[in-house]
Amino acid sequence: MKLVTPISQNDINKLRIFDSIIISGRIFTGRDAALPKLVKCFKENRLGRLGLDLRGSVIFHTAVSPAGIGPTSSNKLDIESSIPDLSAAGVKIHLGKGSLGRDTVEALKKYGSVFAVTPPVTALFSSQIVSRRLAAFPEEGMEALYELEVTGMPAIIAIAHGESIFDLAGEEGEAK
Repeated sequence: MKLVTPISQNDINKLRIFDSIIISGRIFTGRDAALPKLVKCFKENRLGRLGLDLRGSVIFHTAVSPAGIGPTSSNKLDIESSIPDLSAAGVKIHLGKGSLGRDTVEALKKYGSVFAVTPPVTALFSSQIVSRRLAAFPEEGMEALYELEVTGMPAIIAIAHGESIFDLAGEEGEAK
């Protein structure tokens, strides 16, 4: 499914785990340093002062460096703990890698958001960037919050509507 930001709740409702998606439009990037600050701004009702509107947005768990962009582990404490609040703020797709805990799966369901995973292919992702803008937290360097405009960013839906592809693997890693 091709998705263009801002993403509607109707589009999110159509997604199922294992669906392939292609994202175009403006997305945000953030990881351990920026995401807790972004949550704090949301809780203090200061997103507007930063010129940020997260409704219908995508947040890619990555840093933006001269070497390119690639997913970081979304289950790091400072990243995973940001997902419920950022979903409440309007983020529709959290994009990264790794499995997430059951509480996060339920928070995604509650706020009508999904989690998508990406293969770690930095060169491919970097070629999909049309433009970039430092959006907030410049003191964090490459881990600052950036707004990217992308075209054709591939991902696979890993968690949607309370279901997780990570729950389908048996103890030996085989599908149930």
